[in-house]
Formats: sequence, structure tokens, C-alpha cells
Amino acid sequence: MTAAKPVPDTTFEPVPDEFLLAGNWKHGAGPATSVIDPATGSELQRVGHATVEDVDAAISAGAAAAADPAWRGLLPHQRAAYLHRIGAAIEGAAPRLALLQSYNTGKTVAETSALVASAANTFRYFAAVLETSDEDLTTSRGPYLTMSVHEPIGVIGAITPWNSPIASDAQKIAPALAAGNAVVLKPAEWTPLVSLALARIIDESGLPSGLLSVLPGRGSVVGDAIVKHPGVGKVSFTGGTTTGRALAHAAAEKLMPISLELGGKSPTIVLADADVEQAVNGVLYGIFSSSGQSCVAGSRLFVDAAIYEEFLDRLVAKARALRVGPGREPGVQVGPLVHHRHRDAVAEYVELARAEGGRIRCGGAVPDDPLLADGAYYLPTVIDGLANEARVCQEEIFGPVLVTLPFHGEADLIAQADDTVYGLAAGIWTRDYRRAWRLARTLQAGTVWINTYKQFSISTPFGGVKESGLSVEKGRTGIRAYSRQKSIYLGMDDAPIAWADS
Repeated sequence: MTAAKPVPDTTFEPVPDEFLLAGNWKHGAGPATSVIDPATGSELQRVGHATVEDVDAAISAGAAAAADPAWRGLLPHQRAAYLHRIGAAIEGAAPRLALLQSYNTGKTVAETSALVASAANTFRYFAAVLETSDEDLTTSRGPYLTMSVHEPIGVIGAITPWNSPIASDAQKIAPALAAGNAVVLKPAEWTPLVSLALARIIDESGLPSGLLSVLPGRGSVVGDAIVKHPGVGKVSFTGGTTTGRALAHAAAEKLMPISLELGGKSPTIVLADADVEQAVNGVLYGIFSSSGQSCVAGSRLFVDAAIYEEFLDRLVAKARALRVGPGREPGVQVGPLVHHRHRDAVAEYVELARAEGGRIRCGGAVPDDPLLADGAYYLPTVIDGLANEARVCQEEIFGPVLVTLPFHGEADLIAQADDTVYGLAAGIWTRDYRRAWRLARTLQAGTVWINTYKQFSISTPFGGVKESGLSVEKGRTGIRAYSRQKSIYLGMDDAPIAWADS
């Protein structure tokens, strides 16, 4: 007789209402955020905000810790050991972190488990990169030896979004620490819980005091103070394009480098020869996983006119069958949106589509299930009948809303797909890899998936073009984004420079 599998405990456990300020845990003196469970609409707990004075203290302590020879003077393999320990500690706390993020963001536990694993692997990856990165001995062009070396910037300001907090946190903290910096992190106001839990894990791993502070609060207060502080040498931000543009202006005033991962309105392209079943499933995953709350969501679907109606019918049938419910329930595919205010903003876009003449092929409403009535749910929605110039085809909705358009030939496809201010990602479904390669090289996007979608590797650089961002994260060069490059010349000529004797 096979023993029954234990039922996992899905009880919410609050995190302590304290934040990490340079090695010390402190209660927020600023106004508190009511953290909501989007699956039920109920309050999970309250989290006190940091103040501008806390930001100043964190940055001052971070600058001192980053400059301390006990950290700055570590050899690469010694610094890497800290990152390995953090990765192992995250892995050890994975079930708790995954459930916590599901409660706070509404994502399914399957997805949050993958995000936690990604965070652990991010620390491990950058530990490995740190141990294997070489400085450059540049080509000699005179009686000297020349080297190009990379040094820490000092204090890094990191601002992360609400849709994937722990993965975004790790993608900024790990390479910044690997490069020898201190980090002051501001998590999104709606989703601070998993970032605070991560801070405690990192603090307990033995990272030297002062190298990490995690300060919850409003972007207009805490985030603004971090960006404008003269002690911050670089900011890395993931979030909306409007906020990113404002931060870029602030960085320009300081002549400070900044990395921006911003919004998207990514095209997914289905050519006439595509494997239809594979493409339908991939398109559904690309837009409706994470309830569409992803910067790379495939929110614009372009289908060859020759197969448009048949493909759309199959897509809509499968979209209607997706299971909507709390992310903590087994088998759920589409969880609630992160907050009721955001759900309402998504619904407004669908009403706009109706007003513009769009046809709602499925969804377009909140679920009628009384068990979901209090949550921030919105049904997977497919809209067609609009021109590419319509607002819902051009503006980032950041929800489970897909707009579909036919195309007639490759020139028409490229013209429509690139007709957007964004350039973050794109997807192509076809059996013709020569054509796929040609399209991938032509599309204005930082990442292109061919016969897959939303697959990520920490070893592969990620970034956008146009209004989707500046700079890249991840990959072996990810550490370099948090470093200053310096050239060193070593004179090799025994004779003095002849200038003074001429």
C-alpha cells in the first residue's frame, strides 16, 4: 500500500515588520503599506516604510562597507563564497519563499517556485562568473604594458517591480555584490514581503554588515531619495517606462550610469507553416501565464491571414478552458492580478477596446464564480477586429489581454510588428528556420524566441531597445554593468621620456 503524500501547508506566515538597514533590523517610521492577498482581497499584514533619513543612513553605511578592505580587498573566489552561501540558503527556504510570493503577488505556486529557484541559481551563476572572469591585457602599442581592469562603483541603488520580486532582486543584488559593491534595494510598495524575507536570508548568511539594505516604501519618497543621493554611484531599475524616463533624467543630472528594464508590447508571430498546436500553446503561455503581468508578455498576436480564422478559433477555445483561481490551488493556470486597482485598470483597457470597435472573442470580464468574487481576477481575454494603431494595440496593458491581427506578407508583418515605441521581446512560430532567422535579425527587439516563449537563462544577456530600456542584465557581462573600467599603463622602457631633453 502506497503512503499518501503529505498535503503541503499553505498557511500564510507573516514576515516580521522590520527592514534591513546596514546590518540592523528596524521598524519603519514612515507610513505603512497594507499588503493585500489579491486572491481574496483580505489584508495579509502591514509593512512600515523607511524614511529619507533611513535612505541616507543606508547609503552612508554602504559606502563605508564597500570601501572597507575586508570586502573590497577580497579575492574573487573569496567573494564568490558569500554568493554560494546565499544561493544555498535561498534553496533551503524555497517552499516558504514560493508560498509567500504567491500570497503577495497572486502568482501560482508553480511559477513562484520557479522564480525562487531562479534566484538561488542567479547567486550561484554570478559566483561562478566571478571566479572565472579575467581582466584584459590589451595590445601593446609602445614601450609599456597596458591592462584594463574593473573596479567596484561603490553603492548601487536597486529598484525592483511587483510582478517578480525575488527573481528581479537577485538579478540586481548578486552581480552588484559580485563586483564588490554595496546595495540599497527598494522593493515595490505592493509586494515587499518576499524581498524582506530575502534580506533576512542574506543577512543570516554572514554577508558583512552594511553591504545590503532593503528599504520598503513609496517610489516617490524612498526610490526618489535613492536615485538622487550623491552617494549612489549607479541605479538599476525594472518597472514602467514613464518612471524609467524620470529616473533617467535624474541620473543625467548626476552624470550617473543607470540600467533600465522597462515596458513592452511584444509581438508574437505565427507563420502559415507553423505547428498549430505548438503555436497555440506557446501563445497562451506567452500572454496568460503570470496573468499577463510580465514585461515580455506576448500581448500582440500577428497571424498569417491564410490561417488567421482557424488559428484564432483554436486559440479562443483553449483560452476559455484555462483554469482561473487562487495561485495556491493545484492546477490553477491563471491567478489573480496583483491588486484590485490594477485589475480595474486592465478592465478599463478592455472597455476602451470595445469602444474602438474591437470584438471580445473570450473573457472581457471578471469571473462570475462567487468563490472568486473578492479577488482581483480577470478572465483571459482575446480581442480582434482592431487596427494596429488602436490604443490597446500600442499601450502596455500588463494583464491577461491579447490583441490579434492578421498580416499579409513579410513586409506587412515587419511594418506592424515594429510599429510600437517598445522593443523588448518577440516570438516567432514556424517550421522554416531560415525565415525565422531572417525575421529574428530584422525585428526591433532585445530578445527573440523561435518556437518557444518566455524561456530565460541567467547566462544569456537580457535587455530592450527603444523605450523598453537601456543596458542589459544577466550573462557573463552582468558583473561589468556594476563596475568601473580602468586602464593601467606600466612603463617598460629603461630610458627616460625624451620630451624634457628635446
